[in-house]
Amino acid sequence: MIGAHRFDPTILREYDIRGVIGKTLSTVDAEAIGRAFGTLIAADGGRRVAVGRDGRLSSPEIEAAVVDGLRAAGIDVLRVGGCPTPGLYYAVHQLKADGGIMITGSHNPPDYNGFKMMIGTRPFFGKDIQALGRLAAEGAYAEGSGSVETIDLLGSYVDRMLKDYRPGRPLTVVWDCGNGATGPVVEALVARLPGTHKVLFPEVDGTFPNHHPDPTVPETLEILREAVAEAGADLGIAFDGDGDRIGVIDEKGRVLWGDQLVAIYATEILAEHPGATIIADVKASQVLFDRIAELGGKPLMWRTGHSLIKTKMAETGAPLAGEMSGHLFFKDRYYGFDDALYAAIRLLSLLARSDRPVSAMRDDLPDVVNTPEIRFPCSEERKFSAVAEVKAALVARNGIDVNDVDGVRVTSEDGWWLLRASNTQDVLVARCESKTDEGLGRLKAQLRSALDGVGIAAPADF
Repeated sequence: MIGAHRFDPTILREYDIRGVIGKTLSTVDAEAIGRAFGTLIAADGGRRVAVGRDGRLSSPEIEAAVVDGLRAAGIDVLRVGGCPTPGLYYAVHQLKADGGIMITGSHNPPDYNGFKMMIGTRPFFGKDIQALGRLAAEGAYAEGSGSVETIDLLGSYVDRMLKDYRPGRPLTVVWDCGNGATGPVVEALVARLPGTHKVLFPEVDGTFPNHHPDPTVPETLEILREAVAEAGADLGIAFDGDGDRIGVIDEKGRVLWGDQLVAIYATEILAEHPGATIIADVKASQVLFDRIAELGGKPLMWRTGHSLIKTKMAETGAPLAGEMSGHLFFKDRYYGFDDALYAAIRLLSLLARSDRPVSAMRDDLPDVVNTPEIRFPCSEERKFSAVAEVKAALVARNGIDVNDVDGVRVTSEDGWWLLRASNTQDVLVARCESKTDEGLGRLKAQLRSALDGVGIAAPADF
């Protein structure tokens, strides 16, 4: 039985726990996580925890170790098996569990794995994860002998998503599961949806043999783009490895980013909830915040991170939120967690009841020129202090507005630029947006200058 245990400090992250199998993360770590998490649940008066896993090769053994740890802490385990991350979130709600653990490496390379957790129905992150690490180091675990029950919720999960589908004209849709955890759910959904559907790579395979499942990387969407063109489809939909992030290709072959999707959804949401708050992260386009205001809503810019967004949604009562990364959150008619499969159903429903293509909805938004999300190396020890130094240097500058809700987002007549430290990797994240190419060039120069001023070189191609 596991005793006092210290984790590699790099795996205890802001939103989740994640590491490299055989290097920074092992089954011993997994058992300690289960035992410590179970102890925290028990201390809060809980007894039942739902556990799910994605399709990575290491997930079955990691899941088994977590279950052992939970049971040793006296926790009854509700084992829901292979599923997308939002399927585990759904299980916690549906089964009224006291918490949940999803075994997933998300969009990381195949040799990674990790844990996304809930305590009750709220995200378990930040200080919670640090408390778990301290508890494990002390070895102050609860003791008991919990039970295990295996539960199949796929049918119930599919039923719940389809409950909110509002039919209209038949659509032709291409789905790309990328050999991630969404395949079985997508196949069950399309069997019941009207229209014509083609499903790419639904077989769950942790080696990801066709392409890496990360829809924020345009190269991973090339096969989907070609399939949309070949089928003459209305749109293409892609998912990341654990199904909590979505990517969309319109019928013209263009990528619709997370902020553009939120702008499309906002039209429907604000018609039904006038004046509601809609949240987006600091990486989102100013076009989105302006669009929400034009529609009569209250735009709220917030920190990047699915756990942080979900917490802010609960605090504000926002019916919709989204991130550039493709995490989309519906509290309107749903639970408020990030579920890319449900987001897909809501998009199809919206499109089916319109006589306009999704490209026209995208083109309703003003044109801007911007960079993609640019990530470049910066050590864990340096990344946060570098951003703080950039912020300090900007204080005396005239003609700019500095928003420091998450890093620094600097707005001027030319547009805006962002610099923030990633909470999950040893990188800095940058982005710029302007209405003109010339303005974008000036913004990029300002960002390069700010980085130079703190002794950090901007990426060579920036």
